[in-house]
Amino acid sequence: MRHLGIQTSRGRLIAVVLLLTWLPAGVSPAQDNSATKSAGPQDIVAFLNQTILWYRDLTAQQQLANEPNDVIFLNDNRQLADQVVRLSFEFARAEAQALSASAGQGSSEAQRAAQGSTPSGSYQSLTAIAGRMDAQLKRTQAELQSQNRQLDAATGRKRVALESAIAETESEISLLQARRDAVRGMLEFVSGATAGTSGGGSLQAQIDELARTVPAAALETAKSGGAPQEAPGSAATSVATAGTSRKAEPSGILAIASNLIELRRKVHALDEAIQRTDALTQSARALRAPLGAHLKSLVQRGDQLANQPDSQDPAVLAQQKKDIDSLTAQFKQISAIVFPLRKQSVLLDLYKRSLANWRNSVQAQYSVQFKSLGLRLGALAIVLAAVLGISEVWRRATFRYIHDARRRYQFLLLRRFVVWAIMAVVIAVSFASELGSLATFAGLLTAGIAVALQNVILSVAGYFFLIGKYGVRVGDRVQIAGVTGDVVDIGLVRIHLVEVSNGGSDARPSGRAVVFSNAVVFQANAGLFKQIPGTNFLWHEITLTLAPDTDYRQVEERMLGAVQKVFNHYRENMELQRRTMERVISPISVASLRPESRLRLTQGGIEVIMRYPVELSGAGEIDDRVARELLDEIHRAPRLRLVGSAVPHIEAIPETHDEAAPVH
Repeated sequence: MRHLGIQTSRGRLIAVVLLLTWLPAGVSPAQDNSATKSAGPQDIVAFLNQTILWYRDLTAQQQLANEPNDVIFLNDNRQLADQVVRLSFEFARAEAQALSASAGQGSSEAQRAAQGSTPSGSYQSLTAIAGRMDAQLKRTQAELQSQNRQLDAATGRKRVALESAIAETESEISLLQARRDAVRGMLEFVSGATAGTSGGGSLQAQIDELARTVPAAALETAKSGGAPQEAPGSAATSVATAGTSRKAEPSGILAIASNLIELRRKVHALDEAIQRTDALTQSARALRAPLGAHLKSLVQRGDQLANQPDSQDPAVLAQQKKDIDSLTAQFKQISAIVFPLRKQSVLLDLYKRSLANWRNSVQAQYSVQFKSLGLRLGALAIVLAAVLGISEVWRRATFRYIHDARRRYQFLLLRRFVVWAIMAVVIAVSFASELGSLATFAGLLTAGIAVALQNVILSVAGYFFLIGKYGVRVGDRVQIAGVTGDVVDIGLVRIHLVEVSNGGSDARPSGRAVVFSNAVVFQANAGLFKQIPGTNFLWHEITLTLAPDTDYRQVEERMLGAVQKVFNHYRENMELQRRTMERVISPISVASLRPESRLRLTQGGIEVIMRYPVELSGAGEIDDRVARELLDEIHRAPRLRLVGSAVPHIEAIPETHDEAAPVH
């Protein structure tokens, strides 16, 4: 039966060995146990920290998931990442248990548990003391067992003496156990400190502390027998559902450009995630390589034991059973450590493929959006080129068919406004994503501009009134807010005048330029007066005061004849201007432009008022000739008798009369 049990154990080992033949060979299987040592505490903690940092990439990936397709990849990656983290902590706990078990087997085994860190003198002393404590405790316990056996057969005084000795030995065992526990506690503290952790303590405590910072590992700890608790940030383990609604395709150039930048940032983030996954895979492979080599050596030794010839010697069979049991224990211990790393390698490979597929999907979207941006920019360029072409045709047609300089300038100005307005609308529509938002934005922008630039807008509107049918042209003499001058420039927001001294016959430039805002046409108290288009005349008058006994008919006839004599020289020009004015203001009848007289009774005598039109350009010369003719007529016999000795004064009729028309 014993032989059968040994053969059965050997068969189980061979089956397990065959099951593990798929494990990769990291190192030559010829290595022995001393060459395939386990990772040290600091290596395990460093690997867990690297895994935790890699796992936290899911937070960045969740921010990238703004499409339903992205959410699918994110959920797959989350499930794989949770399993990877659990396997990392499973490996760490198995390794920690192996190190802890080997630490209590003597100084040599304790030194093996401390590999990866440089043991200090205190650590070596504590290890030696712990070994001596264990040996002494075993000897004392063996002595106690021997005394208990002797007690069963002892009687009388010998029994009493044995009972006293047993009590003393038990007290000694208690003391030795307390000393051993104290030394082991100190040894565990020193071992944790040499691992390079900030908080000290044993390796198992450090692993548990790190597990509480990762939701997946913390939940796994609670399932494995710990207190049920919800790890901080456990919401990260839930399935992502944000962004499941399909985003509307961007239609504007600005939105497409922004989407391209976002997609490029997403591709860069996924590339970094792939690099970190590769780094974690390399770290896991480095930890797994010596363990895989150790398993290979165990498999080789198991094959050797299985191939040994059967023996009938009970001692040989007992030794074979002992060797097989030892191999089985070592195999279970190493496989518990290496299996999580091997499973993790498979999961990391799937995780990397998922990231690569996600990146390819994003890259495809980037290519589509880039082509769409190119097409829209090309279409915008074609439309703008068409608008500029139409503008050039408009300009050439204006120069060809419109010969009046004033009308040509107006058409060219209108062309400029229309072209720029169309280009602005085309660009705005091309760059905007939604016309509704564009309309809202344009409304708010227009309201703000209207408030901030209301005077400028009013001046621009006034410009179109100034260049209208009865508008102002360069060279016109106008009166604005009581200032008389000749127009030298009409701008979009301002009008420039050269001031003249007065509006009479001796008007001369004063040497000053006056600038008015075009908004003056909308001001109630600042009228703008100018000549009617096609006319260039003013009304002047002379007033004579006669004695009460003077024949006023004769005086009026002689004075009117003198003025008519001068008027006959430019009568045809006045008639031409009358017909022009009659044509321009056709609904209103226009009286003839000729000299006329009026009589007015005063306390000093009879006033004779002579009114006559003069050309604006020759008003001074005409007034001089009229004055000379009147003086000659006064001194001609019979002389005219005037009241007073003052010479009659010739003055222009105020321009608020009917010869000057306001601009509306």
